[in-house]
Amino acid sequence: MFLTRLGYGIVYFFDLIYEIIKSTIAVAWGGVIKGDIDPVVMDIETVLERPVSQTILANSISLTPGTLSVDLDSENRIIKVATISPREKEDIIPFEPYIKKMME
Repeated sequence: MFLTRLGYGIVYFFDLIYEIIKSTIAVAWGGVIKGDIDPVVMDIETVLERPVSQTILANSISLTPGTLSVDLDSENRIIKVATISPREKEDIIPFEPYIKKMME
């Protein structure tokens, strides 16, 4: 069980690095070059139940360029996220399944 969680932790780390690089390119292309900025604040509901898992997810969102975690409601499992352009929930939290398998 420990090795499985460790494996998901490693996959999560590499997926986070990939998402950071992908978002950096998207922000540079869409925000700086094209000037396509339409800020939005949205509520993202998460399936994570433990506050530590939710905090890791919120911090991962803030590490990704173009997104910022503004508020975390642990009881209702909602993260308020500010983005520089409208995005789908799956595009904002693609690493949620890895955090779930790693931490819960």
